[in-house]
Amino acid sequence: MNKTPSALLGPGQIRELAGRLDVRPTKTLGQNFVHDAGTVRKIVRAAGVTAGQRVLEVGPGLGSLTLGLIEAGCSVVAVEIDRTLAEALPGTVTLHAPGADLTVVRADAMEVGPDTLPGPPPTALVANLPYNVAVPVLLTALERFPALESVLVMVQAEVADRIAAEPGSKVYGVPSVKAAWYAQARRSLNISRNVFWPVPNVDSALVALQRREPPATTASREQAFRVVDAAFAQRRKTLRAALAGAGLFASGADAEAALRAAGVDPSARGETLDVAAFARIAEQVIA
Repeated sequence: MNKTPSALLGPGQIRELAGRLDVRPTKTLGQNFVHDAGTVRKIVRAAGVTAGQRVLEVGPGLGSLTLGLIEAGCSVVAVEIDRTLAEALPGTVTLHAPGADLTVVRADAMEVGPDTLPGPPPTALVANLPYNVAVPVLLTALERFPALESVLVMVQAEVADRIAAEPGSKVYGVPSVKAAWYAQARRSLNISRNVFWPVPNVDSALVALQRREPPATTASREQAFRVVDAAFAQRRKTLRAALAGAGLFASGADAEAALRAAGVDPSARGETLDVAAFARIAEQVIA
């Protein structure tokens, strides 16, 4: 007599599925598959998604988190770059959750946008992001999908710390400021490395972001981000030296005058400024 498949995947099912598909997790794609149902449900609860909500998942892999989102009643659009995994996911979901609302798009997450995803625009992003591309994928999604109201992503723990860092923190940097342009970020739950297969050699954590309006400014996002990149290119330099050295101003004197006009101390360093201050500096660059 056949047993009814459980709603979520366990360790044995993950290994059986990977073996049947001849999938060998690769460091290149940052593949570490979650095999603990309790952890999956914890992630879904932390995401705060609701039944009927359209959710974007990047890198669904073998489908652990996908099934957790479906169990919560979500409509899932999953973007997977690996052909084998993308082709297998619908069958896995049909087996464990017949009738689920799932759309799979085989694509690089860095290349998708609202016009390339079928169906209504997603209002939440929930994903176990590959460690090696987590920050660019997150920032690209926030830029290209303005309908995203909330984000919960699992990343390397130190990356979660950087994304959620406040000005003045030792780990505050480019990811912190750029994420803050789009959203309010906070560090959420720690995730044990033992819930992954294969077991990674780093710790993981969840970071939650809630969409908000960008700073009120006449500068564009691109202009503000150029200032951010210059300010952190050499962290030990003062803003006066860093911005002049990056060619944003003709001289140190010009950089100092612009910083003072923006209400920023020229001797300060980038890690002390919030995103609004960087926007004010960008206005001086284009003035």
